[in-house]
Amino acid sequence: MNLLAALPRFTPLYLALALAGCANYQGLHTTAELADPASLQAGQTLGGVKLSPAAWPREDWWAALGDPQLDGLIREALRDNPDMQVASARAHQAAAAAAQANAERMPQVDADAGVTRSRISRYQDPLGQGDTYGTLRSAELAFNYTFDLWGGQRAAWEAALGQARAAEVDRQAARLTLAADVAQAYSDLAQAYVINDLAQDDLKRTGQLLDLGRRRLASGIDSEFQLQQTESLQATSQAQAVSAEKQLRSARIALAVLLGKGPDRAGDVARPRVLQPAAVQLPSTLPADLLGRRPDLVAAKWRVEAAAKDIDVAKTRFYPNLNLSAAAGIQSLLGDALFGSPSKFWNVGPAVSLPIFDGGRLRAGLDARDADYDLAVAQYNKALSQALGDVSDAINQLDGLNRQIAAQAHAAEVAQRSFATATQRYSSGIGDYVDVLTVEQQLLQAQQQLASLDAQRIGISIQLMQALGGGFTGEHLASAPTNAHD
Repeated sequence: MNLLAALPRFTPLYLALALAGCANYQGLHTTAELADPASLQAGQTLGGVKLSPAAWPREDWWAALGDPQLDGLIREALRDNPDMQVASARAHQAAAAAAQANAERMPQVDADAGVTRSRISRYQDPLGQGDTYGTLRSAELAFNYTFDLWGGQRAAWEAALGQARAAEVDRQAARLTLAADVAQAYSDLAQAYVINDLAQDDLKRTGQLLDLGRRRLASGIDSEFQLQQTESLQATSQAQAVSAEKQLRSARIALAVLLGKGPDRAGDVARPRVLQPAAVQLPSTLPADLLGRRPDLVAAKWRVEAAAKDIDVAKTRFYPNLNLSAAAGIQSLLGDALFGSPSKFWNVGPAVSLPIFDGGRLRAGLDARDADYDLAVAQYNKALSQALGDVSDAINQLDGLNRQIAAQAHAAEVAQRSFATATQRYSSGIGDYVDVLTVEQQLLQAQQQLASLDAQRIGISIQLMQALGGGFTGEHLASAPTNAHD
């Protein structure tokens, strides 16, 4: 029997056996599921909050805080802060990676030409003559193309594109974070000025008490012990004044760092106004529209989609691959006809590859991509839950702080009147010295607590604007994440 003649009859059998032994991805799948925003309940927590269709922050949300100087500082930071430069560079890297992935899908054509002068040794010369010189002239055009039979190359490009879009949204998130940080640092600077003023006022009050105590000691009304108490109180006030000045300098430096400048930059910043807190109200479409308003959520969605495309890429590696390469050109030695028929050459090489046994590499790779998808979904679900929690927490804190500030303002007012009365009685010789010291400390504590609550309210207002996305809208970037791959 002629084996060569019988070979074609066995070809289908060989092919069937090869396919049966091919690597496969049966049993590998993802497990994570995207959370539905409608499933997150916040009705009771936000039940008493005023809703408004216009409650979403504007792009320049910080303008609502009421200080034009802050607007200029935030714009300066967005232009010069190194963190923004890092975010922009990462977005550029991701965009370049997407462009490279797209280029991988295209045919490749290369041209090569050259002239080589050489001397052949006697051992290299077939005739054994040696001392032979030659010049080789060549020109070649090469073509290579891998057919995207299963869409793997397109999926790889789409995955890279998703990562590029996520990096661009990360840049927007960095802008939001930086703007919030500058606004908070600006508020901290205003708070430091207030604390410094309170410390100076307290130092002035204790100085007046010390003068009064010395006069009463000279008149024989008070004892040396009472004067020493007043001196101790003034020394404490001096220490608090020094601490307040140190805090003020630190606040200036922190702001300068966020601006991307040296510490001297803050010296040109005028004293901030006391910023206005945000109104306690929410968008009427919360939480549904929060998905497109928070850049971190939009970026997380793109990463889920990119992870899904990576799974598609990993699956196509289990299938046959077809590649076509071709080349044509000319080669001739010096003196030969460069374009003559003997100098011409060409070749065409289609190639098919099929994974049969790889020790589990392909399955492990696909399993890793499934895990990447599950991780991306988990991070998205976490960001979604955290986003609604951030908004709810900020709203509840603002509501509580408003009530605290009203009560504390009344306490500070009462303490101010009490101190004035106690001081007047003491200077008239009918009051108790201990009452004056006690009321003075109560006044200082009440004023400091009120200033702290005001600063907290401003800080929570800034956090609320950040939690609502700070005017970011991602409708032109975001699309619904794909479902889990089986």
